[in-house]
Amino acid sequence: MAEGVVGMLILKLGSALAMEAVKVGTRNLCLEAKASSLDRLFGQVRDIKEELESMQSFLQEAERFKDTDKTTASFIKKIRGLAFQIEDVVDEFTYKLEDKHGGFSVKMKRRFRRIRTWRRLSLKLVDIKLKLENLDRRKARYDMRGIAVEARSSDAHCRPTDQTSYFPTEENLVGIDESRNLLINWLTCDLQQESVIGTVWGMGGVGKTTLVAHVYNTLKIDFDSAAWITVSKAYQVQDLLKQIIRELQKSDLKGELRVDIMDMENRSLVEIIRDFLRGKKYLLVLDDVWGVDIWFKIRDVFPANSTSRFVITSRIHEVALLATGNCIVELKPLEEHHSWELFCKEAFWKNENRICPQELESLAQKFVDKCNGLPIAIACIGRLLSCKKQSHSEWEKLYKE
Repeated sequence: MAEGVVGMLILKLGSALAMEAVKVGTRNLCLEAKASSLDRLFGQVRDIKEELESMQSFLQEAERFKDTDKTTASFIKKIRGLAFQIEDVVDEFTYKLEDKHGGFSVKMKRRFRRIRTWRRLSLKLVDIKLKLENLDRRKARYDMRGIAVEARSSDAHCRPTDQTSYFPTEENLVGIDESRNLLINWLTCDLQQESVIGTVWGMGGVGKTTLVAHVYNTLKIDFDSAAWITVSKAYQVQDLLKQIIRELQKSDLKGELRVDIMDMENRSLVEIIRDFLRGKKYLLVLDDVWGVDIWFKIRDVFPANSTSRFVITSRIHEVALLATGNCIVELKPLEEHHSWELFCKEAFWKNENRICPQELESLAQKFVDKCNGLPIAIACIGRLLSCKKQSHSEWEKLYKE
């Protein structure tokens, strides 16, 4: 539930940042010192948004432990409370910035009379960010029981993804048909083209990993070798190379890649990858990439005389531009009818027809509306409700929490 709240808030923060263009007109009408107050506020909004985006994937895992670990449950509750505080600030900020009464010059003057408001809201966000950072430090970068065990079992900077956690059944996939078909077509057609890079980008929680995981699991049997790598912000090239080798070993049915890479240097790791993939048709997914530098540091690792297919997922448009030609998929929040379809599949999966009871429709629609089309938020809330009694009073109680 906390992950859903954070996902919706990230969308709202993105909308707030889209209004940053007003600063251009602002500086033409008033003193730089006054304009800088609005600058600082936008800066705080950007910082908070980045922190929440980093936190979102963690919350997806943390939800699994909150019922068995009191520390985790307390942490999630605090994160949710801070998210609501941020939402209050953003709501006040956008309301006052979007003032539509009067002409342009009147609205600009009114905004500058609110200079104290901009400063107050900016200080609020600074305070909230400090609270987030304090939580961050106390939890050793959100490393808790269960999650800590999983993290220690893999590289500190790069870990493989358990595909089943991102791979819903065919019937539960909603609103991705067009994007899925495009991606499959790019990866499978024109095998005379040695290398193809497809990218999938969009905001956190919009379903990038779900889409790519489905395509990956569908196509990997058609390749000689395949590997899925989840890349963090704090990656290191050596760890990344080792992880690529480990993942390639899993698809190496002939046992050609039986090597001990524990103490190997980069040069040796590169040679192993090149020798193994030379002449092969292979598929590699780099999930959750935060900067173009990752690709430029590893692209020469892969041999030229092979049929290579790469898929990169990212929240960053610049990363998406690494794609070959127009092989770019931009995922956006689900349309209303797809949001409702996904919600019903998750909330009523125990019902044979997966249809919302009539007495719950109006309340169910309120839950769906709160998710703003984010699949992760919809799925999270739907699954939570599926474990509750299907009564108006029970759902209403949860809605008001």
